[in-house]
Amino acid sequence: MPARHAVAPPQGCPSPPRRRCGLAHPERPARTLSRFPTSGDNVFKQPSVFALSVALAATGLAGLAQADTWPSKPIKVVLPYTPGGSVDTSTRMVMEPVAKALGQPIVIENKPGANTTVGTAQLVRSAADGYTFGIVPASYAANYTLFKNLPYKHSDLAPVSHLVDIPMYLFTRAQTPAKNVKELVAWAKTKPVSYASTGPGSTGHFLGAAFTLKEGIDGTHVPYNGSAPILADLTSGQIDFLFDPAMVPMPHVKAGTLKVLAVSLPKRCPCTPDVPTLEEAGVPGFVQSSWIGLMAPAGTPKAIVDRLSTEIGKALKNPELIKKLADMGMSAQGSTPAQFQALIERDTQNYAAIAKQANISLDR
Repeated sequence: MPARHAVAPPQGCPSPPRRRCGLAHPERPARTLSRFPTSGDNVFKQPSVFALSVALAATGLAGLAQADTWPSKPIKVVLPYTPGGSVDTSTRMVMEPVAKALGQPIVIENKPGANTTVGTAQLVRSAADGYTFGIVPASYAANYTLFKNLPYKHSDLAPVSHLVDIPMYLFTRAQTPAKNVKELVAWAKTKPVSYASTGPGSTGHFLGAAFTLKEGIDGTHVPYNGSAPILADLTSGQIDFLFDPAMVPMPHVKAGTLKVLAVSLPKRCPCTPDVPTLEEAGVPGFVQSSWIGLMAPAGTPKAIVDRLSTEIGKALKNPELIKKLADMGMSAQGSTPAQFQALIERDTQNYAAIAKQANISLDR
């Protein structure tokens, strides 16, 4: 067991040569203390500014002291997906150098279910002691719109860092009579079409809904359980297009069974420099990627959050890690807690607007 640093209790009275506590000031008459307050006493006295300053300073110093000895044992990261997927793999890639820098193991605990809300709820219930953190994907921001009665709220968690962006690409089968986005839109307006996603409320679902609404396409959403089963139906013509990360569909593009038309980023991704953005392809103002970030239970000492955020930022500047993530179709980020908070707030608003227009909800 790691050693615990006990804080010595304050002494009741200072030792001589100082005057003993409890003696009246020699120039003032001794005050008689009654058991009950008199009319001249203010029962609800506010603490002085000095007292508040001391209390706040003590709290800050306690947090700094805790950060100085942190971490003294393994750290747990709750991940709301099954093992082996892209989020699980990329998280382990990022956390490996962070664990080395901190000198303690980082243990990934997979807790999938209910559009990631099971894992997030467990994180919220965890102690805010700096030894439990959790991964949240972009669906974390969407869930506040999708579910009316989530078992947590934004203020239950504190942002740590934006880890990676996951660009979303527009794919269609090789036989679709469209060489670009404009031609796909023109073709889709001649008939009812369908678009796939990895599940209701996923980033792909929101992007497909927003795209069909924006372009006036009569599109039906078809949810699947993961990217792999989508590809069989997409290549065979059972569905018409898909917004998805590059990792699973891109090999089929190289094989000639699918084609990629655009990416929903503000600028082209370095990993796919030949793929235009949707803005370049004629769909202005259409920018939305998926992402992964790290959160802490609210109340986790700020000094610990800041240190972990800093170590993550250092890890994500490593060229070798950047390349590994790029090979998975991901873009290394790293951010301050405040920057990640701004991203969450922006996407919460974006998803709410799309859900309202497309009538997307997961409440039963």
